[in-house]
Amino acid sequence: MTLRLEYRALGISVRTFGARVTVLMARLGAANRFQAGVRAKDKGSR
Repeated sequence: MTLRLEYRALGISVRTFGARVTVLMARLGAANRFQAGVRAKDKGSR
């Protein structure tokens, strides 16, 4: 899914979406969105 579709599906602005992704990546210690997904899965997140 592209970023555009993701933030539209959530009903938020692209800036808000980007900020939330940045915070989540920092919390997970991830360098990119793929790595964040892998780390979230490893931690048991949905």
